[in-house]
Amino acid sequence: MKPPDVDLDTLELRSFVLLAEQKHFGRAAESLFVSQPALSKRLKRLENKVGAPLLLRGPHEVRLTEPGRLLLERARILLRDAESAVEASRLAGRGEAGLIRIGFGVASISRFLPDVLLRFRRSHPRVQVALRDMSSPAQVEALRRGDIDLGFVRLPITGGDLASVPVLRERLVAAVGPSSAWREGARLVTLAAEPFVVCSRSVSASYYDHVLALCRAAGFTPRIAAETNDLFSLLQLVRAGVGVALVPSTAAGMRVPGVRLRKTRLAAAAWDIGLVWRRSSERRLLVEAFVTTARRAASETA
Repeated sequence: MKPPDVDLDTLELRSFVLLAEQKHFGRAAESLFVSQPALSKRLKRLENKVGAPLLLRGPHEVRLTEPGRLLLERARILLRDAESAVEASRLAGRGEAGLIRIGFGVASISRFLPDVLLRFRRSHPRVQVALRDMSSPAQVEALRRGDIDLGFVRLPITGGDLASVPVLRERLVAAVGPSSAWREGARLVTLAAEPFVVCSRSVSASYYDHVLALCRAAGFTPRIAAETNDLFSLLQLVRAGVGVALVPSTAAGMRVPGVRLRKTRLAAAAWDIGLVWRRSSERRLLVEAFVTTARRAASETA
């Protein structure tokens, strides 16, 4: 036979715990700001739910029964959990707790994002941050579907419910190996005859298209000898002499031996990376807090 459902009242539990700890109806009632008869009624309701006496009254104090002792152990846990749940919800309502999902790409993770995350975790220690490595177009689609809350996206973006703020200025630089014909002060066209290594367009269409456009702006079409799925592998191929490459300047942080990074001196090499979010986001307060942190970090970095 299925036991009946029991509706536990936190006020009754709290009254029982205090009474069990103080072992005196008068002192417990005074602490709860109720009369002794009202406290007795609360205890009686709880005993009816349990189906057994919880306390035995003595001449000078009250004593726990065995059912009362077992309930006391669990009641303390239940009350702590209830308080924690309410506090967590209260913090979430103020934008100080919860979950925020963030998309990022190679440029932001190499230089800017780690600093922002450290700052944000110091100011919002109760917020869980979930990160996803994604291309800019994939982040925009994930934002529109509601799969992520924020993205570090190549600007500009257009349309709909998306808002953005620029936080990072990036540019493509030439990555050349020891045997490359590049010399200090040279221009990108110097590399026209050399094979190129690129990240696959399926990994980042915006990067791939930017590389081709920059080479065309310099007066040539690159001969692509190899494609990779990540920046580190690309730099290793440059190191091995497979070809040269155009990479984000943040690749300098990878410090691959034998690979030199050189500015192209072309205005078209630069682009902006911005934080992008949905104006109608359900996590609006967390989004605003992260954006504020990122903007502060960007201004100090600049």
